[in-house]
Amino acid sequence: MEIVKGILIVLHLVGFGAVFGSTLAQLPAVKHGRARITPGIMHGANLLLVTGLLLVATIYMTGGQPNNAKITVKLAVLVLIFVLILVNRKKENVPGGMIGAIAGLSVLNVALAVLWN
Repeated sequence: MEIVKGILIVLHLVGFGAVFGSTLAQLPAVKHGRARITPGIMHGANLLLVTGLLLVATIYMTGGQPNNAKITVKLAVLVLIFVLILVNRKKENVPGGMIGAIAGLSVLNVALAVLWN
């Protein structure tokens, strides 16, 4: 089970990298007013959701008790990321603040995971 958990953690980090990296890649386009929500941002958020739920499931399967408050807050931040993505994904030009908000919320989610014991 530890191998499965390790693989899920790696995939979870890849999801963060996809969201954060894809938003950073849009920063040059913000200057020209052409920033947009790329598929990488959406796919990364989906990967974060799926692997996060599976990580919580592995804790329950091994008889452990996850920190439900932490999981709830992280899920709420991820839902907010999804809302921002879904509201703006069809727009041809997304404001730079929206791209920054998605990047900032993804960093917040990592900070919650690492700093909240």
